[in-house]
Order: sequence, then structure tokens, then C-alpha cells
Amino acid sequence: MSSIKPQILLTNDDGIRSPGLWADAAALSDLGYVTVTAPRDQCSGMGRSLPNSSDGIIHENRVQINGQEWSVFAVGGSPAQSVLHGIYEVLKRKPDLVVSGINYGENVASGVTISGTVGAALEAASLGIPSMAISLETDSKYHLSYSTEVEFPIAGMFAVKFARMLLEKEFPPDVHLLKVEVPADATPDTPWQLTKVSQQRYYEPVPAERKSWDEPGTIGYREQGIFDREPEDTDVFVLRKKRMVSVSPMSFDLTSRVDFSELDRLMRE
Repeated sequence: MSSIKPQILLTNDDGIRSPGLWADAAALSDLGYVTVTAPRDQCSGMGRSLPNSSDGIIHENRVQINGQEWSVFAVGGSPAQSVLHGIYEVLKRKPDLVVSGINYGENVASGVTISGTVGAALEAASLGIPSMAISLETDSKYHLSYSTEVEFPIAGMFAVKFARMLLEKEFPPDVHLLKVEVPADATPDTPWQLTKVSQQRYYEPVPAERKSWDEPGTIGYREQGIFDREPEDTDVFVLRKKRMVSVSPMSFDLTSRVDFSELDRLMRE
């Protein structure tokens, strides 16, 4: 890494008031110049969406981080839109790195396509920017909270560790972003392991409870991870059973790994 401090764009999906965001900002400020553009509102579960109903209004706020006053930017939009507004309107240039998190709750398995934390990192990665999504394992009761009972400093330490790698190393072309999951009981000495994204449905949908469809009702979720048949090299197993930091290199290659000639024959028979 050069002697010039890198420009780091930081966002999340829990919103601009999240303690996880500010813990990440404090940690990453030792590594580079951190600009925060995060959703004005709670935006968990928005994936990589770019809703046309977003107003795109940007408000500049002043906050205290590490004893210093920072300008941060609250965006009327999704996590992915916060990244785009940050790049094209706030920074007016591509940053050297985009970090999304630290999220309240793990983002593992097939649900990563739902995660706004991962979605923001994907949006940045699609622009060719080194990117990372980082989440801290928490009880589901904290997922939509700003609880101060959740402690983020260890996760912040790992954010810096992998952010430094993304800035200093040349990763293979098919590694478009890193997805990092930190156990709730992690210490500075907790080891990390490269993992695959599990294919299981880790969070199970819960139907809305209401007497009539005319009443407001939303689909909820509950953690329903399955561990007895889970491969030992997945994000779910490494985080939940091995109690290690899971680091999943993710790719935009969404094509099925099948023999096209055999599939073509099957489809034409």
C-alpha cells in the first residue's frame, strides 16, 4: 500500500444511527480516510435493490468518532443506492475500498442474496471496486435494534485485517468481494478460514399473524440452521460449529456448474 492514505467508503443496511457502523468507522479510520454514506432508515433485507421509490435526499450530519468530529451522510435510499450516491455525489470518484457493516447478525447461506449488507458490497464490486461485507453473529432479537449490549470492537479489528488485505494484495479476478462473519464470542486470537457460502435456508420464513388480509402483516423469519449434515467448509459450519471467523470469497459468476452439452441434451429430448 502506498504512503498516501486510501479512500474508504463505508456503508451498512442497519442505517446511519447504527453503533456497528460507527465501530467500523472508528476501526477503519486507522487505515485510511473514511467517508460514511449510509441509509437514513433501517434497510435490512433489501439486498442489492435500487427502488425507484427512494427519494435520494442526502443529509450531512456531524458525529463524534474517536474524539474527532466527522461529517457523515444519511441517504434516502437502499444500501446499494447509498453506495452509488457516495461514489457519484459525495466522493465524486471511485474509492479504493468499499466496506459494508458491521451488521447486527450473521449473513450466511442462501440468504446472502437478501442481505442489504452484502447487497451494498455487491453494488460496489460491480463497479470494479475492492469490497467487503462484514457481519457480527448476534441473537435475532438484536437484528433490527441499535442495542448497546452488542460489542463490536473485535469485529472492527477483523474489518481492518481484511480491509488491509483488499488494499494491499491483488486478488484473483473471480474474487469480487469478501463476506466476513465474526462469531459473537470472537477474540483477537480467533482464527479465520476461507469458506463456501452454504446452500441451506438458514433463516426460515414465518407467516404474518393476522385475522384478515386487510390488516397490515409482514413475513417474519427465524434462525433455523441445520448443522448435522452441513459440509465443514461452509460459512454456516465454520461460524456456528467451529466458532471461527468465516471469510467467503464471492463471485458474480451465477452460472450453474453443469455440463452444458448434457443439459442441452436433456432439455431438447
